[in-house]
Amino acid sequence: MTTASAPGPGPALPYGTPDEPRISVRGEARLEVDPEIARIGITVAARGKDRRSALDDLTRRNAAVIDLVKSYGQAVERLETGAFSITPELTRHGRGERIRTYHGTVHLTAVLCDFTALGELTTRLADLELTRVDGPWWSLRPDSPAHRQARQQAVREAVQRAREYAEALGTTLSALVEIADIGAENPPSPPLVPGALQRGEFYGAPGAQPEAAPLDLEPKRQHVYAQLNARFTMAPPTL
Repeated sequence: MTTASAPGPGPALPYGTPDEPRISVRGEARLEVDPEIARIGITVAARGKDRRSALDDLTRRNAAVIDLVKSYGQAVERLETGAFSITPELTRHGRGERIRTYHGTVHLTAVLCDFTALGELTTRLADLELTRVDGPWWSLRPDSPAHRQARQQAVREAVQRAREYAEALGTTLSALVEIADIGAENPPSPPLVPGALQRGEFYGAPGAQPEAAPLDLEPKRQHVYAQLNARFTMAPPTL
């Protein structure tokens, strides 16, 4: 004769029970902090009657821009060269077409961590001939302590909210079941273009000009958000 063994503990249920009620809450945190870096886009242009003269002119101007940016030393955290192009401009000539001139461009990106140098550098770049400056785009570093601070604050807010619900029922929290970032199980949305609403454009004018006064650029405060879902169990209340 065989005897049935006592059933072991079953899997945790995805919902609450009268003996183990659950509380589900959302924790949120919103911080406003100073930016840590500023990014500017630099476009150097050149033109010439033939490809070689346009390329030589572009090389010279690009070198001048790089030397100017690097002269700011540790204020510049990163300098990168992006797209480069040499494009012929066509014009009508009789029944056909011929090349009128060549246009060349080089795109660079500079990231600065010293905002006291930003206004002066931006002004000096924009003062160069056929040079365009876009930005600044203010931001935080990916590993900024502000992100950790926001997440921790969101957790504390979720615990406090759940505790208040339990207290309203005359009971207490007993255990944490789950904490999850909102959307953690869903595909992320496409990122927004940084600085899309705070873009400025500055163009260098040809010819010798008196040195312009540095721009007074005020850093734009950054908003940091953290959201999470949290689930707790609580002691059964007396209703």
